[in-house]
Amino acid sequence: MSDKQLITTFTAMRRKFLQIASKLLPHDEEAEDALQEAFCRLWPRRDTINSTTEAEALTTTTIKNICIDKQRKRRLETVPIDEERDSIEDDKQSSDEKEALLTEVEDIINRELSDTQQRIVREREFNSKSIEEIAAELNMQPTAVRMQLSRARKKIREIYKQREQ
Repeated sequence: MSDKQLITTFTAMRRKFLQIASKLLPHDEEAEDALQEAFCRLWPRRDTINSTTEAEALTTTTIKNICIDKQRKRRLETVPIDEERDSIEDDKQSSDEKEALLTEVEDIINRELSDTQQRIVREREFNSKSIEEIAAELNMQPTAVRMQLSRARKKIREIYKQREQ
């Protein structure tokens, strides 16, 4: 699809796209941002889009995914840093308890995670490497690394909770 065709299609359907985004997001500014982001994501792929129908479908799906991502980010709760409370809790937990906890988590990593997940967790958590650095080392996409890291953390949490019971 040519640049002009994509712009024309996007402009003609803009109201419809904005309605979709507005239903999913609480603020008009966020809906506008989602619309803009969707267009920016599709622009590099304009040569692979073959028809107006395909452009409409791709844009609709992209807008919905962007809105869902924005909702997820909003739902993440942040806990304010309370250094005094943290230092009191640190004092309560002896170094032996911390060492036992670390040993148990390392045991879960070694026994329950795949080799790839083990390496990703170690590089990220113990060596403080970025997702991009890990992806380059493992010849993976950053999104795949994030997914594996998320699954590994979830598995560690679940197994740890089971062991505590």
